[in-house]
Amino acid sequence: MFKPLLHDDPHRVGSYRLIARLGSGGMGTVYLARSPGGRTVALKTVHARIAADATFRTRFRLEVDAARVIGGLHGAQVVDADPLADTPWLATEYVLGPPLDEAVTRGGPLPEAAVRAVGAALCGALGQLHRSDVVHRDLKPSNVMISAYGPKVIDFGIARALGDDRLTRTGTAAGTPAYMSPEQASGQEQIPAGDVFALAGVLVFAATGHGPFGSGQAADLIYRVRYADPDLTGVPPSLAPVLARCLAKGPALRPATGELAAALHDGHGEFADHLPDPLLSEIARRAAEVWQVRPERLPAPAEPPAIATTAPAPRRAALSRRGILSLGGVVAAGAFAGAGLWLRPDGADAKSTAEGPPTSSASPTVRDTAGPWDVLWTTGKGKAHEATPPLFVDESIVVTMGSQLRSIDPANGSERWMFFPVSTGGRAVTDGSLLYWIVGETTKQHSVVTVSLTSGRQERTVTTLKDLGLPEGANGDLLCATAETVYLAAGDNSAETFDWHLYAVNSLTGELRWRAPLQEPGKGSGYNGACGRIVGDRIVVVQTSYDLSFSAYDTNSGKALWHRLLEAAASTRSPLVSSGAQLADDGTHLYIGTAALQAIGLSNGTVIWEFGRDRGIGTSSSGDRYGPPTVQNGVVYAAEGERGIVALDPKRGELLWEVAAPEGSATTATAPPVVVGKHLYYGDEQGVGAIELSSRTYAGSLRTPIRNFALAPGKDILVGNGGDREAEALRLDG
Repeated sequence: MFKPLLHDDPHRVGSYRLIARLGSGGMGTVYLARSPGGRTVALKTVHARIAADATFRTRFRLEVDAARVIGGLHGAQVVDADPLADTPWLATEYVLGPPLDEAVTRGGPLPEAAVRAVGAALCGALGQLHRSDVVHRDLKPSNVMISAYGPKVIDFGIARALGDDRLTRTGTAAGTPAYMSPEQASGQEQIPAGDVFALAGVLVFAATGHGPFGSGQAADLIYRVRYADPDLTGVPPSLAPVLARCLAKGPALRPATGELAAALHDGHGEFADHLPDPLLSEIARRAAEVWQVRPERLPAPAEPPAIATTAPAPRRAALSRRGILSLGGVVAAGAFAGAGLWLRPDGADAKSTAEGPPTSSASPTVRDTAGPWDVLWTTGKGKAHEATPPLFVDESIVVTMGSQLRSIDPANGSERWMFFPVSTGGRAVTDGSLLYWIVGETTKQHSVVTVSLTSGRQERTVTTLKDLGLPEGANGDLLCATAETVYLAAGDNSAETFDWHLYAVNSLTGELRWRAPLQEPGKGSGYNGACGRIVGDRIVVVQTSYDLSFSAYDTNSGKALWHRLLEAAASTRSPLVSSGAQLADDGTHLYIGTAALQAIGLSNGTVIWEFGRDRGIGTSSSGDRYGPPTVQNGVVYAAEGERGIVALDPKRGELLWEVAAPEGSATTATAPPVVVGKHLYYGDEQGVGAIELSSRTYAGSLRTPIRNFALAPGKDILVGNGGDREAEALRLDG
């Protein structure tokens, strides 16, 4: 949400000291700023390249005027402005709450009571504008902020007085196609009824997660707005007729804001009483977060951008509805706690424990990196293995390179150390604080050890395969770890019968807590590797050959809870067993993508639903039809072959939407997609692609060596490796 200032951002605008970036678009940049008296505001400036344009200056002055008209009850209160400055600017209150599009994307559609309350309040906002002969002309979910006191309408960049055509050419359509009215889409005069049409579209999105006219190219949207019936699928039955009337093609058929407000809500109760708890929690989180942000500034591009390892901000107690209301709508000044941001404020390189100069390169200067991301650093070649994603251990990044472990400095991508003992290879695992690996060439030597995060040296032996009672010739694989237990699969493939077990070992004492037999994934297939995932009080172990074998065990006793074999479910080239991160869960279901996308009940192993086995999509480069999925905000996302991304309902497995890969590119199935803010990021032929979730449209691709990636816990930083065995870090712009 808060981004560091760039090296060339001003330190002050007017009398306001800039603290952080909130966002930037084609017309200007919005900052978090503070007045000399300590008031925290959102400060919008105009890009220098367009500040000299007289037409745009007029537009900006009208924006300031419209913001003042709507006032602090229904909008972000104007605190200060100077539209005549060399760089015009506008300072408003900083609204404590998320934009509506982000609230729905993160938390799912709003309940009907919340939709009605939001709609009635927005009627009040539009009514105040219309009584002053001003129309907004660009009402959409991203221009509605949800606070505990009510929604606030922002961004009046194309608002104007009725009858004022100085900023609109005849026959042109200004606004957002998905939410503009038919008359606006035709290039005609926008009247108050057009804002009502847009409001109905916003409420359809709030209630369903999709707009009334779908998504796609602007020309397609404008055609549907003008001629097609709105899609009200998912709108509550009692609300649908009201919104349908607002979406009438003829302006005269739409209700006025006063009539619509009465049809939506009776005005009883506090606004916050109608909001769902997750949204209230998000409002409270943002209210607390703004007190923690501190000024940070990135260095000039010629210097390597840097990443900080500051301590995480202290947790704050959950707030009640009344507690959230008590925070108020405008933030006052106060002491700022550490924000725990990754980027260092001074841009200084961290000291590397490895000898020699850093091996990172300033890749942003040698290729096009335009898109919702910033490239932070790229390592030298031959520093990371493509097959496995990075591990995040405490404040360190660890990648594998064959039978080596390498630690990468999160500040600049330089190598801190390399761990290269005699080893069987395999996969390192972490509990988030400690790094575990198996070393040794023989059963007598095979040991589960911890690796120092500062020196890269072997620290402590947790256990050996001999201590676990395994015979000569046995091998083992680490599966996963918690703060108290390390889990490994171990056995002997040379035995006549399948004799592999799951071991739970106390990570502090090395004591064997329990062991349980693994089931062979397919008759005669033997052991070909496994991954494990802890979900609540159970561990799910997955093995693969041509079949997929799922087994769940109680983490306290080792009791086998259920076993499920999915026949002919996976390619032998599947990346499933390359990392435990290839499985997704929401606490109730486990989701997996191979020959099909499937949901498996965690309580009993039942296949809840299956999607896509019969869709003619071909396979990905991994050999699977579907890539590993991710589940976020009540939606399951996955790559479908090489042709694009699908989004499914996690309860029923129904297709919600799909976005095709752009011409000349293809999706890959190496890593699960990642959701950050307004975008979904996925692996594609270029490296990383992005989809805008609100419009469900392709947003761009970044040519990058990244092939296997993961999101840094608690941060909007994507780290991946691949290509020429390079690693790279991207800051994602939600």
